[in-house]
Amino acid sequence: MKKDQMLPERRTVLRISACLGVALATRLLTAGQAHTPDRAAAPSPAAGSPAAGAPASAPQRPSAYRLQPMTEGARTGPGRAAPPVRVKPILELPELGDTMVLTFDDGPDPSYTPAILSTLRQYDVRAMFMVCGEMAHDNPDLLRRIADEGHVIGNHTWSHPLMTRLTRTGIRGEMARTSDVVSATIGEAPLWYRAPYGAWNRHSFEVGAELGMEPLAWTVDSLDWTTPGTGTIVRRVVEGAGPGVVILSHDAGGDRTQSVVALRRYLPRLLDAGYRVAVPHR
Repeated sequence: MKKDQMLPERRTVLRISACLGVALATRLLTAGQAHTPDRAAAPSPAAGSPAAGAPASAPQRPSAYRLQPMTEGARTGPGRAAPPVRVKPILELPELGDTMVLTFDDGPDPSYTPAILSTLRQYDVRAMFMVCGEMAHDNPDLLRRIADEGHVIGNHTWSHPLMTRLTRTGIRGEMARTSDVVSATIGEAPLWYRAPYGAWNRHSFEVGAELGMEPLAWTVDSLDWTTPGTGTIVRRVVEGAGPGVVILSHDAGGDRTQSVVALRRYLPRLLDAGYRVAVPHR
């Protein structure tokens, strides 16, 4: 996605990477029933931003808008594909010991993704990359590198639209087209997806399930898209660290130099603090 911030952001049993063990994976806790707004939250007052908000004190809590679905229920019916249609995305992966998940949205971008991959490789850490189809299509070698180095690739739609403004057909086009590109490039379709701007609705949950994907949101938003300064990004991640926490960062959609440098600083701090950084198994 070349314009990340323009407006307001299969498995029934999840298998966590081998280092965590199957027993831990079966204890995955997902979010419960939602308190649902009638419509999407108001756009950010800052141009180019999906949501507003100042840094929170430790531990940083999730943005309510970004984590609330846009509807209370999701219909199921004959022939509905697994996994089940959810009413709220997965927000964190608790009860997994001192394990965290790093996620990067909007790439792959040849200007920033390679540097992020190099840092992850230096510390022998795996992450999740929620890719936009148009970026994956334009950078197939980089997409293959992500997969070859053991990272998990998720679906972040084709062009990063606000899905709550799309028809069901439009949502399916955005998601299916991206899954097709990923499958054609690395040989397997994504098992995870994330709604742009964190704007989920019934149709997005239904289409995601039909395509065999689980919806993953996040626990801590680094807000790196605001380019607040490397030190601020590092502080938000470190202060938000905790068992099962999912960190949101970006490797595309703007100048991500701060995101690249911040990863080099906070990743060794997390590891030195005793956290493991792992991913859901591909």
